[in-house]
Amino acid sequence: MTTIDLNSDLGEGFGAWTAGDDEAVLDVVSSANVACGAHAGDPSIMLATCRAAAERGVAVGAHVAYRDLAGFGRRPVHVTPDELYADVVHQLGALAAAARVAGTTVTYVKPHGALYNTACADPVQADVVTRAVADVDPSLAVLALPGSELLVAAERHGLRAVAEAFADRAYEPDGSLVPRSRPGSVLHDPDTVAERVLRMVTDGVATAVDGSEVAVRADSVCVHGDSPGAVAMARAIRALLTRHGVTIRSFA
Repeated sequence: MTTIDLNSDLGEGFGAWTAGDDEAVLDVVSSANVACGAHAGDPSIMLATCRAAAERGVAVGAHVAYRDLAGFGRRPVHVTPDELYADVVHQLGALAAAARVAGTTVTYVKPHGALYNTACADPVQADVVTRAVADVDPSLAVLALPGSELLVAAERHGLRAVAEAFADRAYEPDGSLVPRSRPGSVLHDPDTVAERVLRMVTDGVATAVDGSEVAVRADSVCVHGDSPGAVAMARAIRALLTRHGVTIRSFA
C-alpha cells in the first residue's frame, strides 16, 4: 500500500491578522509547517498552532524564513551567512520551546518562500541553513524539492533529506516551480488538484506548464494553507487518495 505525507504551511497570521483556516487544514494533513516569526507568526500563534497540531497527532515542522514580515518572506533578502545561520538557529529554538510546552516536538525543517527557493538553488545558502539545523538538532529532517541543493546539503550534514511535491503549484519542465509572479503559477480547482496529486503519488509524474511530463519523486505533498480554497483542496486530495488505497501518514 502506498503511503504519503500531506504537509501545509500554517500559523501564518500575525497579531490580529489571520491567514487561512488552520484548524480545518490540521484535520486533513499529517504534517504542519509552522511559521517561526520571521515571515509570519508570533509567540501566541506559534503556541496555539503547536497545540492544535499536537491534539490531532500532526507532526510539527519549523517553517524558517528570511526575516521579512512586510513581504511575507517571499522577497529575496541579502544577509550574510553568519546572519542567516543565527536567524535559523533563533527560529528553531523559538518553535522548539512552543512545541515542548504544547506537548509535542519539532521533527523537521522546511524553509519558506524566498529562502526555500534560494537555498534549493544556491549551495552556499543551502549549506548555511542545513548546518544551522544540524547544529541545533541532528535528528531533524529537511523537507525540500527533490534533487535540490538543500537536500544535497542536508545529507552532507547527516540530516534526513525528504523530497516534496506541490499540489497547488505549477511546474516548469525541469521540475522547478513556476514563479508566483507568472499567471497560472498557483492552482485553485480542488478536483483538478486532487487528480494531479493522485498521479504524482501513484505514477510519479506531473504535467508541466508546457504540456510535457515531469518526473515527481516525493515523500510528502504540500498544500498551501493560505491559498484560496486551501481547505477544499486538502479535503479533496485526502478523499481521492484514500479512495485509491493511499495511506496518509507523516514521514516524521
